[in-house]
Amino acid sequence: MEFEKQLEVYREKINAELERTMDEYTPKGLIVSDAMRYSLLAGGKRVRPVLALAVCDALDGDMDIALHFGCALEMIHTYSLIHDDLPCMDDDTLRRGRATCHVKFGEAYALLAGDALLTMAFEYITKNVRDSAKAFLYIKKLSYCAGISGMVGGQTDDIKAESERISLDALRSVHRRKTGALIDAAGCAGAIAAGRDENIAAEYTKSLGIAFQIKDDILDVEGDAATLGKTPMKDEKNDKSTFVTLLGIDEAKKELESETKKAIEAAEAFGEKGEFLKNLAEALLKRND
Repeated sequence: MEFEKQLEVYREKINAELERTMDEYTPKGLIVSDAMRYSLLAGGKRVRPVLALAVCDALDGDMDIALHFGCALEMIHTYSLIHDDLPCMDDDTLRRGRATCHVKFGEAYALLAGDALLTMAFEYITKNVRDSAKAFLYIKKLSYCAGISGMVGGQTDDIKAESERISLDALRSVHRRKTGALIDAAGCAGAIAAGRDENIAAEYTKSLGIAFQIKDDILDVEGDAATLGKTPMKDEKNDKSTFVTLLGIDEAKKELESETKKAIEAAEAFGEKGEFLKNLAEALLKRND
């Protein structure tokens, strides 16, 4: 119960700040602004900004800075979802239980909304984080994690691997970047906000990112649209290599448990303050959406 209460505290802070930011920064009466709000404020688990706050909290850092880093990261995550759903990518029509951005507003406005959220993330950091040294360090890290060496590079290799059977090592490499890079960025956000080595949570986020992706692959097979809030069986339709197709459902579940255990063990480095991080890994293991 204590974990659930703290999780809700974190999420309320994040959602309130995202609402405030969209009210302040997005011009009224523009379709692209409506599209940005529609996607960014659609809810979701807020895993990445929650993780930023949790790591910072465990390190007794500046929670205000961590909040701003985490919200910028959520903008970038949301842009990636908008673009991922486009017809030229996964061509999906359902996200977080409602029509995807391009279905609601058209492809052109969805594309621009994603571009605007990506750009806005960096502007937002410069306007809200007064510690310029920490802001610079995080902008540098976030740019790396979101770009060709991180998320974009992983997405590129994911597209390239469609209709192929790639090795398990290659699949891990794809998802260490496509999914894992922004989770790494969340851990770095908390560490930098606390004035600590940016890689202090790296072992934890590495395992958490892989576990998160394995769970997504399992839910794509076992979940339903009403619970998931998105279209199931998309990986099969797109003929993608996944942890389920390469390992089978039972072995994928064992791998999920193994990576979750690694994350929990890595959280031991934070002592008693790492309890929330352990519980977060467990919660993501058991999630159904």
